[in-house]
Amino acid sequence: MSESQKETFRKYLEQAGAIDVLVKVLVQLYEEPSKPKQALDYIKQCLGSPTPAEFEAVLAERDGLQKQLEEANQQIAELQARNVDVASREPTAKFH
Repeated sequence: MSESQKETFRKYLEQAGAIDVLVKVLVQLYEEPSKPKQALDYIKQCLGSPTPAEFEAVLAERDGLQKQLEEANQQIAELQARNVDVASREPTAKFH
């Protein structure tokens, strides 16, 4: 990467506010009295990333909702089949 590319990228990060946010997070980590064992996880959390427990909870919720959707789709298909069956047994109205 050329110096020109580096400078352009640095300006981009600065204009986007990324440098300020990263500096604030790093200062916060520096000032943390009890340093976390996983600095990267701490930084991710400060930037809004979910914790592993939160992520697992979201996955579990997604899986539950996916199962509910599958059950609802199955019930819809069963009701549609019943509806067709009932409709085929009903005598058709004749107009004179």
